[in-house]
Amino acid sequence: MDSPTSNPWSPEIGDETEFLLEQFPPDNRQSMRDEAVAVLSRCVPPTAPGGRETGLVVGYVQSGKTMSFTTVSALAQDNRYRMIVVITGTKTNLFRQSTERLMQDLRLPDIGRKWKHFANPNLRGTALRSIESALQRWEDESVPEADRQTVLITVMKNVTHLNNLIQLLSSLDVHSVPVLVIDDEADQAGLNTMVNQGAESSTYQRLLSLRRCLPHHTFLQYTATPQAPLLINIIDALSPSFAEVLTPGQSYRGGQTFFEHQPADLLRIIPDGQIPTNDNILTEPPESLLEAMRVFFLGVAAGMRIRASPRNRSMMVHPSVRTLQHEDFFRWVDAAMRRWQAILAEPEDEPDRQEVIIEFREAYDDLAQTVTDLPAFEELVGALPRAIRETVPIEVNTRGNRRTPPVEWHQDYSHILVGGSSLERGYTVEGLTVTYMPRGRGVGNADTIQQRARWFGYKADYLGYCRVYLSAGTEQAYRAYTEHEDDIRNRLREHALTGRPLRDWKRAFLLDTALRPTRNNVLGLDYMQSVYSNRWFEPDAPHDSQDAVAENREVVTQFVSRYEFAPDTGDSRRQPHMKHYVVSSVPLRDAYENLLTKLRITRSTDSTPFTGLLLQLERYLENNPTSTCTLYQMSPDKLRERSVNEDDEIRNLFQGAYPDTKGEIYRGDRYVRADGELTIQIHNLRVLSAGDRKVIADNVPAIAVWVPSTMSKDWLVQNQNQ
Repeated sequence: MDSPTSNPWSPEIGDETEFLLEQFPPDNRQSMRDEAVAVLSRCVPPTAPGGRETGLVVGYVQSGKTMSFTTVSALAQDNRYRMIVVITGTKTNLFRQSTERLMQDLRLPDIGRKWKHFANPNLRGTALRSIESALQRWEDESVPEADRQTVLITVMKNVTHLNNLIQLLSSLDVHSVPVLVIDDEADQAGLNTMVNQGAESSTYQRLLSLRRCLPHHTFLQYTATPQAPLLINIIDALSPSFAEVLTPGQSYRGGQTFFEHQPADLLRIIPDGQIPTNDNILTEPPESLLEAMRVFFLGVAAGMRIRASPRNRSMMVHPSVRTLQHEDFFRWVDAAMRRWQAILAEPEDEPDRQEVIIEFREAYDDLAQTVTDLPAFEELVGALPRAIRETVPIEVNTRGNRRTPPVEWHQDYSHILVGGSSLERGYTVEGLTVTYMPRGRGVGNADTIQQRARWFGYKADYLGYCRVYLSAGTEQAYRAYTEHEDDIRNRLREHALTGRPLRDWKRAFLLDTALRPTRNNVLGLDYMQSVYSNRWFEPDAPHDSQDAVAENREVVTQFVSRYEFAPDTGDSRRQPHMKHYVVSSVPLRDAYENLLTKLRITRSTDSTPFTGLLLQLERYLENNPTSTCTLYQMSPDKLRERSVNEDDEIRNLFQGAYPDTKGEIYRGDRYVRADGELTIQIHNLRVLSAGDRKVIADNVPAIAVWVPSTMSKDWLVQNQNQ
């Protein structure tokens, strides 16, 4: 049985955590400490007899998630967890990157440390005996506390390595061993990609098998893009039961910086004609690429002259997922560097050199807009030959039998990396200042697009040197994602304050309809994406539940009694059921809080879009708190009858035009609304069966809502109670 999440325990800060925290900047130290305690306190306590728990930890892209789970690991060691398993990297370079960081930050190579580290262990070596002896130390009362070591296992998210680990753990007695399992980039590779086929994908199977080996553990999912873990079925073994949201340090710069606060300074749009597509084959380097390189090299020259932060300077070129285009762009980058080196070595009066100097001057003027202490142009021109000569261009991808080449950051100051998927999720480009990404948004999976944003990170000290070149469509996708990201993080935080498990969290958040939340093959339940813009919300089954009908009747009665309604205007020849009462200038917040949010909508075909409607109104009220709406009581003096169809849904809530479709006397209910303002119609119905027209329900309140385009906001809602 899963352990409860509503009664967290209190981890104690010990030597391991204190030493690690000393490495952080002072302004980030306290938040890192507090958040590590918050995460570990939701895990199965090390003193519990057993139990399994699944948690989700949400950060930002390039915001320090690795340092977060390193701190949680140190805190776990302080609190007598005997084993920590870190599942990291689907590629060798990512696995190596994460493992090296853990080794460095936890000082694993130091003699006498409280850790035993094993990378991709198996039964063929000495790992079994060594791990077994480390675990037995915890049971031996004669062993001093200082000599008890926590086993730290790093393993690739790879079927072979996971199989090896499962075999190893199956050979150990870990029944009473408190274990922490950390799944880095948890939304990638590990989820069940065959859920819609009623089967289990291979990596997913291994993760479940790994968890079955550990009777006492917590499975922590770390990610910056939580859409997939949140939208998988809550009965899935990898569906989290709690979520913690991480706060980045003060020098972090992410989506808000690049797509909200100062986009004109840092963003550049690549013209459509310079973006490689099947219909637009590029045969020479696009001018925007050369422009980006000039800006980058001037930044490198400045860094060399004044030894400015960061330790490295890098440019990332991400043209496509296809390696053939990587070859083209790498060749263009290399050729441009060689050409500029040769031309800058020519005498100053040479026309080619003068032309190149003019081009670099334009790039300098661009950079000077955002760098306040930029050295003089003449000074940087003198440093340009060295800046170009000492920059290492690398094609970062796998081709044929060649593995992705490692980048030796400590060897060279400046790099230009050209690649595709190898430069995406989890990969850190040290000192990235200039990004050139003509690649489009593809199929529009929001989490995948966001994971390409390698230019996010701790860049406050050198933000002025940063530039991001994107296609117009990709730039729009990032703007939409930034709003979505803030919304989903805020909703997770608010839910955490309630103390309820994550299964109770309503899967509803803002998301541009041009984007999909994640890949469909991991989602066993459908979701709805839509927007109300100059259209009605109208319920199909307001009679669905007798209890809900009674409650809604009381809600409507109380709300209506607070306002003075008056007869609406219209043709005197209207029939009684075409005459209504109206009240204007009703505070929208009052209608939202005391009418709409209190209604019980029980039929999923109604509740899903109604939840989306409430999301739109919530966001609109945040920016327009004093806005008003108009209310209509539809045909209050004449009870309306509506019959249902074979699906038990009302055939047509709205009264049509009269006396014919031209509507000379009455245009129809759909036109009973205020101009440019949200309108709420309150209907009172007698609902009749489809065949014999017997009364199914009486005095049924039905609320229809007209939403003007000024309140448009795209949303996603998933009903988990299917």
